[in-house]
Amino acid sequence: MIRWHRTTELIAALADSRRRTLELLADLTDEQTRVPLLAIINPLIWETGHVGWFQEKWVLRHLRGRGPVRTGVDALYDSAAIAHDHRWQLALPSRAETFSYLQEVLDRVIEQLCSAEVTEREAYFHWLAIMHEDMHGEALAYSRQTLGYAAPELAAGEKGPPPPPAPLAGADAEISGGVFQLGAAPGEVFVFDNEKWAHPVEVGPFRLARAPVTNGQFADFVNDAGYRRREWWSAEGWAWREKERAQHPVYWVPDSGGRWSRRHFDRVVPLGEDLAIIHVNWHEADAYCRWAGRRLPTEGEWELAASAHVDPAIGKRPFPWGQESPGPERAHLDGRFIGCLPASAVAGGDSAFGCRQMIGNVWEWTDTDFRPYPGFIIDPYQEYSEPWFGSERKVLRGGCWATRSRLIRNTWRNFYPQDRRDVFAGFRTAASV
Repeated sequence: MIRWHRTTELIAALADSRRRTLELLADLTDEQTRVPLLAIINPLIWETGHVGWFQEKWVLRHLRGRGPVRTGVDALYDSAAIAHDHRWQLALPSRAETFSYLQEVLDRVIEQLCSAEVTEREAYFHWLAIMHEDMHGEALAYSRQTLGYAAPELAAGEKGPPPPPAPLAGADAEISGGVFQLGAAPGEVFVFDNEKWAHPVEVGPFRLARAPVTNGQFADFVNDAGYRRREWWSAEGWAWREKERAQHPVYWVPDSGGRWSRRHFDRVVPLGEDLAIIHVNWHEADAYCRWAGRRLPTEGEWELAASAHVDPAIGKRPFPWGQESPGPERAHLDGRFIGCLPASAVAGGDSAFGCRQMIGNVWEWTDTDFRPYPGFIIDPYQEYSEPWFGSERKVLRGGCWATRSRLIRNTWRNFYPQDRRDVFAGFRTAASV
């Protein structure tokens, strides 16, 4: 959670975000950056130039009143004006020229920062650029998975073995519900407009799985003909399944005897039955829940379980474990390990109700359509939320292994179309009481 905006810390975050962007491209050949036209990714060099342009637009031009760093960049990188498919037709600068542009923008941003201590308004637009670049860094990571490229090598990655599973106090947490303040409260330096503001919602009593669904649990559904049995799917989900001819999660590879492997970037590896399931879309998650006699949680239930204390008088917590910022002992974030951990690992991040990994490892689908909160007021970055409100997108919560720790918090609302299964998304199940 961002509570500070000192100049030195802003500069460190800007540099770190840029370092991660470049790391995600550093080992790719020029040929690998020339990707096929797919609806679920962007041209990699376009996406890289876009994050520099976004930083220039909001920090140098909007905030500082400066002119363009280079002529013609709006016609190349403005995502609101350039249709997705047209991005493949642009005469984009080379990788070296793109990296040079990014460095020039960053240098000018830092030069301006060093001239005086920043105000809260100035800090907001710097954080907007940082958060935007962090989100595109995550997109570059799942684009590498989509394209079957090697797993990225990240300087911040852990070299030792991942943390092992740890015991859970039963399968479900029993949560009594009640009136709950859903959303972010005023006072933070930076939150997105779709998180504003906290408002009362009535949440009935429910049970929530203490851990995300695992590969092994999902394999039971697949092996029980889950993708061939119409009764487990919504009408929209069954139409999607038939159109895509889906028989199993997108990166799973069938072995003999009902066993499975999976493609992890450019390698086929063992399934890892205790790992949290990832790369499933909302329709697949919903069908699994129906098969298991469960359902997906609403975002109100999810946020209550993540942020409320068992003693209502204590109020909301910014993270499941409390006030402390995310660290490796509490959440699997920042690409410390490339891919999922076991669904019962990282016990230090348990919520007050004993729910594990509500932050990190995999984004979690909810049953809630992405819509504005009451009294919604659009922020300066008008293209972020408002164009996507509606029933076609569902809310996801919690972040994933590739999400930056400075970005995520209990109130963060991600949102994707129901048919997206390329993103780093899984789910946990709920049941009414």
